[in-house]
Amino acid sequence: MVGDRVEAEDIVQECLVRVARKWPRVRDMEHPGAYARAVMLSLVIDGGAKRSRRSIELVAIQAPAARGDGGSAVASIDSRTDLIRALAGLPARQRAVLVLRYFADLPEAEVASALGCSVGTVKSSASRALDRLRQALDTSTTTPALGPTTDTDRKAMS
Repeated sequence: MVGDRVEAEDIVQECLVRVARKWPRVRDMEHPGAYARAVMLSLVIDGGAKRSRRSIELVAIQAPAARGDGGSAVASIDSRTDLIRALAGLPARQRAVLVLRYFADLPEAEVASALGCSVGTVKSSASRALDRLRQALDTSTTTPALGPTTDTDRKAMS
């Protein structure tokens, strides 16, 4: 949801600290995991403006000719990088909806409960986010992904 492993680890750590502070009450809840997820989502969505975005660094990979896979490894890395960049360009709430709905495979009702909104809001957010992802990925496949090319792209990545 945040696009950076180190930042995600920091958010998980902060979430654990907040849950631990209220553990006597959380322990008695019917679904303490759902509470922890709500705390984490709150940290991701509300803290987004406070955190600085870090640029995505490409990892050096072995040459496809040496591996003998005909470039499929490079293509999959390019696709993953494009997806991460497209997700990073979405607002935090839309990104959270997509991650919870499609990556964590939660039903719409649970996503709505975790985000504190209605099921209709989850559906419309998912629809808008998927449209924006399609547009971003269609654009990235027609132009080389050498990094941000406009001031808007640079601001979104920084």
